[in-house]
Amino acid sequence: MMPSRRCLSSVAAVMAALVSLTGCAASAPPESGATSAVVSVDNCGEQIRLEAPPQRAVGYFQQSVELMLALGLGESVVATVYPDNPPLPRYAEAYRSIPQLSNKDASFEQVLSAAPDFVYGGYASAFDDTAGRSRRAFHDAGVATYLNPEYCATEPITMDDVHTEIRTIAAIFGVPERADALIEEMRDRVAAAAAAVDGVRTAKIFVYDSGEDTAFTAGRQGIGNQIIELAGGTNIFGDVEDTFADVSWEQVVQRNPDVIVIYDYFGTPSVEDKWAFLRSRPELAGVPAIRDDRYAVLTLQDAVLGVRAPYAVETLARQVHPERFR
Repeated sequence: MMPSRRCLSSVAAVMAALVSLTGCAASAPPESGATSAVVSVDNCGEQIRLEAPPQRAVGYFQQSVELMLALGLGESVVATVYPDNPPLPRYAEAYRSIPQLSNKDASFEQVLSAAPDFVYGGYASAFDDTAGRSRRAFHDAGVATYLNPEYCATEPITMDDVHTEIRTIAAIFGVPERADALIEEMRDRVAAAAAAVDGVRTAKIFVYDSGEDTAFTAGRQGIGNQIIELAGGTNIFGDVEDTFADVSWEQVVQRNPDVIVIYDYFGTPSVEDKWAFLRSRPELAGVPAIRDDRYAVLTLQDAVLGVRAPYAVETLARQVHPERFR
């Protein structure tokens, strides 16, 4: 799925049995609430009120599903829609046991056929008005909706926002106690990878998602930018005020990357075909990454706000600075 802009507000406070979450990427969700607590969420301008934890959730896009599985919520997930990549091995069996409504976008009617009480959207297009899947339509059908925060934030997304999302979803499902152990593991993995590349010569990195006439790349707003920084690199388009953006090949040449990171996902050419295309462009021939045959691979799911992002730091660091992992 080609990423599109999405929006989320942040998470605020607890008052008695009321858990209130309001949003900007930097805030933290409430500590906990009883599973019977009413949860009120202000999510991208939409007010969601849940009288009880969801029992029949649909994960629309993969990052939503994997985050719920990471919290042990598989029994509460009744359907998935539109994967970007094969599921993480640790969640593969649970992921594949959940019915898939569609390997592309699902219609409003298809989603409703799963009798959901909650739809967790990974990208804004999960709630595409023009496709009849507006949040208002789901609300009118008695289904609560929630949107991943990455494309609503006013500041660049960081690992802290991954932690916030985990705590938010754990609170919504009435299992706040499950968040801490997962977050601690993620922090440890990020810290270990960052320590391994401490002091390296920073590599200039160009992200190639897709595109021929122009290059679709990662800007500074998405978590992919911080993954690069933590892995001992600098995003050559880290000054672009967007999560993803089109740039010219002339700009790529001008910024002279040492390494090209290729995003791999369903519906686009293979990594090998993407690399062959980049090598075929005569204007890139003198770029160090092309000249020295240096590219790395991340799945698209590694580079969006979800449970893969913390582990992607080591995945990328091992490819960019292999000498630090021998």
